[in-house]
Amino acid sequence: MDLTLLAIDPVAFHLGPIPVRWYGILIASGIVLAYLLAQREAVRLGIHEDFLSDMLIWAVPISILSARIYYVSMRWDYYGENPGKIIEIWTGGIAIHGALIGAFITAYVFTKKRNVSFLRIADIAAPSLLVGQIIGRWGNFINQEAYGGPVSRSFLEGLMLPNWIIEQMYIEKDGTYVHPTFLYESVWNIIGLVILLFARKLNWRRGEMFFFYIIWYSFGRFFIEGLRTDSLYLVGDLRSAQVVSIIGIVVGIVAIVYRRMKVRPVVHYLDKK
Repeated sequence: MDLTLLAIDPVAFHLGPIPVRWYGILIASGIVLAYLLAQREAVRLGIHEDFLSDMLIWAVPISILSARIYYVSMRWDYYGENPGKIIEIWTGGIAIHGALIGAFITAYVFTKKRNVSFLRIADIAAPSLLVGQIIGRWGNFINQEAYGGPVSRSFLEGLMLPNWIIEQMYIEKDGTYVHPTFLYESVWNIIGLVILLFARKLNWRRGEMFFFYIIWYSFGRFFIEGLRTDSLYLVGDLRSAQVVSIIGIVVGIVAIVYRRMKVRPVVHYLDKK
């Protein structure tokens, strides 16, 4: 059987000569769903209904740009010799950590300009960040990218995966099945999303939902990154995503401990002040 015939076409349809790819559709869908989830919660908590949409106008393009800058900087050995390729973002090459850095900086500046608590908005947005990442990873699945090392078909069947996922995890150029690391991360983020949605009812202290998101995502990403075969490297065998993940875990834990010990008065998630 020719397994390549079962692969999912990454192009969903064409608008004239322009191919519309599933990856772009899924990324856009993730942004929309993430926004709707955050918008509903923001309005419930008394945030002006235009606040998040105004912030998103800046955050989305800046995040895409920072995701590209991060990726290019980590592969400067190639792009330094091929500078004309730097702008070719349509050929692939963005990094989620770069996007998050851009989003966090944009949100921080925007909230300061509007005189709104950054941590309040970050707490509201934390579950939405996971929604976007959950959906976005399925774009990697369709593109057959961001996968792990070789495994047997029986290993994938042992995970009780449907056949359409198993077949998509057969990489023709490698001639083997591979770890569905996109799925590992997606499932890990789904669990984190459930925890954060439940945490809204528990009324955690302000900032703790955001810092939990950083810790949770970083912890899972550290181990999943170790399985991947397309990692960006700082030097030698030092994977940039694992280094950033360690930093994220430390920063998140330190921030929670510090704020619990030092920050007074205590403000909680549902507080409107």
